[in-house]
Amino acid sequence: MPYLYQDPKARPPALPRTARAIHSSGKTYTELKEECLRSRVLFEDPDFPACTSSLFFSENPPVPFIWKRPTDIVKDPKFILGGATRTDICQGDLGDCWLLAAIACLTLNEKTLARVVPLDQNFGPDYAGIFHFQFWQHNEWLDVVIDDRLPTFQGRLVFLHSAEHNEFWGALLEKAYAKLNGSYEALKGGSTIEAMEDFTGGVGEMYELKKAPENFYEILEKALKRCSMVACSIDISSAAESEAKTPFGLIKGHAYSVTGIDEVSYRGRQVQLIRMRNPWGKVEWSGPWSDNSPEWRSVSASEQRRLSQAALDDGEFWMKFEDFKVHFDKAEICNLTPDALEDSTAHKWEVTIHQGSWVRGSTAGGCRNFLETFWTNPQIKLHLTEKDDGQDDCTFIAALMQKDRRKLKKLGAEMLTIGYSIYESPGRDGHLGKDFFRYHPSKARSKTYINLREVSNRFKLPPGDYVLIPSTFEPHQEADFCLRIFSEKKAITEDLDENVAIDLPEPPNPSPSPQETEEEKQFRALFEQISGNDMEVSAEELEYVLNAVLKKTKHIKFKNLSLISCRNIISLMDTSGNGKLEFSEFKVFWEKMKKWINIFLQFDFDKSGCMSSYELRNALKAAGYQLSNYLLQLIVLRYSDEQFQIEFDDFLNCLIRLENASRVFQALCVKNKEFINLNIGE
Repeated sequence: MPYLYQDPKARPPALPRTARAIHSSGKTYTELKEECLRSRVLFEDPDFPACTSSLFFSENPPVPFIWKRPTDIVKDPKFILGGATRTDICQGDLGDCWLLAAIACLTLNEKTLARVVPLDQNFGPDYAGIFHFQFWQHNEWLDVVIDDRLPTFQGRLVFLHSAEHNEFWGALLEKAYAKLNGSYEALKGGSTIEAMEDFTGGVGEMYELKKAPENFYEILEKALKRCSMVACSIDISSAAESEAKTPFGLIKGHAYSVTGIDEVSYRGRQVQLIRMRNPWGKVEWSGPWSDNSPEWRSVSASEQRRLSQAALDDGEFWMKFEDFKVHFDKAEICNLTPDALEDSTAHKWEVTIHQGSWVRGSTAGGCRNFLETFWTNPQIKLHLTEKDDGQDDCTFIAALMQKDRRKLKKLGAEMLTIGYSIYESPGRDGHLGKDFFRYHPSKARSKTYINLREVSNRFKLPPGDYVLIPSTFEPHQEADFCLRIFSEKKAITEDLDENVAIDLPEPPNPSPSPQETEEEKQFRALFEQISGNDMEVSAEELEYVLNAVLKKTKHIKFKNLSLISCRNIISLMDTSGNGKLEFSEFKVFWEKMKKWINIFLQFDFDKSGCMSSYELRNALKAAGYQLSNYLLQLIVLRYSDEQFQIEFDDFLNCLIRLENASRVFQALCVKNKEFINLNIGE
């Protein structure tokens, strides 16, 4: 549920050394392991038990799986055997080739691998059946603890396994990632860039190879030299094509790792080659420059050794770069730090992170196609002050990520279609309204709205102030999101969330007017009829009066005002403290009521008698209340219906509660306008 309070301030990127332990016991990996060693028991993880719910949420295992520890599968299990390499990764009976391609890329960088897979783990004397791995999630590093019970069938691992049958780091890493996402089934289908980012905290960029820039070979070469992770795939036009084999031995809809790029001297000219790996550990490209192709006969033995060329059925192969662009459709690059790949110098980028939510009825406005609600989306201001070195513009990457959708798969959640637009700031603070977007086009936007976990694009804009609007494509879709801004030079970002401010006039003292209007005479007659001789109404009598009057008011939908609401009105308006309203007090309240009715009618744009909850921000501002996104979300949750509509009685209840709270706050705040001190009696 995306109603948790989110700090709107930009945050610095997380550091891996500060990985947070997330085990339900509150204990760290070291504490849990020492406890097991003292008790002489092997660890069993209550958070991810060895049962069907950890495997699947929508089906039962096709065959009876048996959970076994590596010590029960082989005689001499090893965590890592001869170094962790890409050939350790072989896919099992789970559609998570996207994850395995990322793990294979991970092995190409020792430092990155050691962060995700702490290497001081083994099956030696201090073995306790417990292992841990670290993953990046939405600007923090998490330490995920697991036991080493793995699903098997007929004594063999069902899912990821190593080509060496007694090596288990890959299978245990897959289990930890399955735990992070709720189950093994949650790992079915995905984008390699997703796992790459979870392994690095880096930022991804996607290229369509048919539209790749002319210098794409240099871009990939630079990316691999900087230890960026690279994967590629072939698009499918229907589910039936998934994992279909092409005439040249490539698999459609399947993630491949890019493990090398180089040039080779061939018959007097240089040929650009690229090396790929199929995570199955078999089934390879069979065209030019494949393992046994005749082209290699014209390459010297020393060149072949330099390129580690070997005719093995290990899933890895070379191909000509031009053939790569013809046969593959998509390439994904995860930059460990998003250095400018178009530029020949490496530089460190500045990173800021914003956490936010799209909440139905208040901040889930959809894209610009839905102008009536688009303006209600969260808004982030971006100050670009310093130009790139030797350039007139400022470069930055904006990466918008929807959070926890894979984890929520078991509840029926799918990836939402997300994107963002960037507008030039009009130079004023505060949330931009509907009319701004009606009359101003965007300066830049994400290439497309797409149902991926993250949408990221690189931009160059002149120095200045901009406003970025992250949104789902359709309105009313709920999710939490994380927005990361990577800039070459220092860029300042801030959430354009409203500061909470209250602008209420001092309540007038009830006083008899010298001459009553016709309306007041009618009210006095009704008031006398209900109140009796004392000319005061109780909460029950007020309930009768207001319901009688409001049900006759034109152009507003009104169900019923409750007794509790009427008690709140008396609490607000009762200056004498007798728990009842005198006619003069009621008259002051009625003036207030008329103002509120006019505001309601003003923001009932379709004249349906109801107000859209998305207009509540402006309606409350007209009544004197400037509220933050978080407070608006809570109010909409409390007062709107399933169609995001607010009837007048709910609007009235909201205003009464707000004014009561505001008056109490104003009475108690002494020295400043932002804080109050309360004792237990107050």
